[in-house]
Formats: sequence, C-alpha cells, structure tokens
Amino acid sequence: MLPIGIASVKLVIEAKDTAIAQARELIDTVAQDVDDEIMPGELLQLVETIIVYKFPRMSREEIQAMFSLSEVKQTRFYQEAFTEGMEEGKEQGKREVTLKAVRQFLALGFSLEHIAQGLSLSLEEVRQVAEQESSNDQGNS
Repeated sequence: MLPIGIASVKLVIEAKDTAIAQARELIDTVAQDVDDEIMPGELLQLVETIIVYKFPRMSREEIQAMFSLSEVKQTRFYQEAFTEGMEEGKEQGKREVTLKAVRQFLALGFSLEHIAQGLSLSLEEVRQVAEQESSNDQGNS
C-alpha cells in the first residue's frame, strides 16, 4: 500500500470503477494507523469529500454507509478529536461575543478600565479592540 498521503492524492485521479475499492482500502489503513502522526478524522473527511465529488449522484449518507464511516466516527479517537474541535469552536464563539460586547460598551462611552473589569479581560485586550475600532472608524470617514 502507498503512504496514506500519496494514496489520498491518487484517489482524486483514480478511475470511478476502482475508486470505491481504493477508498475502502485507504479508510481501513487510516483507521488502523491512529498511532501515526496523521489526523485520521481529517483524512477520513478528505476521502469522503473526494468520493462525494467523484460520485455526485450519491448522497453523503449513501457514501458513509458504503464505507462504514459511521463506524469509524464512533471510535474513541474520532470522538475525542470531534469534541476538541467543538470546544475550540465554542471558545472562539465566546471570544467573538466578548469582543462584540467590548465594541458596544465603547460605543456607549464606558471607560477601558470598566469594560476590562466588567468582562474579565485584560486592559491590553480592551485597548486593542478600542484601537481597532478607532482605526475602522477613521477608515469609514
């Protein structure tokens, strides 16, 4: 079997009649190679995406069923990676909401110190948002 990265790229140009078998083989290899430094979740997603484009008339559910991707997605590794990604997304979302609140408080005339204290941010973080807002306002004038 080719290295996983090369096999993934080769799947893009693989003929349709052999692509499914190659994809299955690649998925099996990825599922078994969890200890490697590769990201199995990302590779499985890549394989799934390649097959979706190769077989545009098949639904994602049909493709997942064909390759038993749902079984792979039930593995502990995949679940941990998925959970980690979700937590990172939540943290990013909280950060965006907090920065939006900073902008709103700035617009209401609150002091940088009060905003930092009220939102549990450092004064430097609030200053950066204030400077960014100031430069955006100047750019829009």
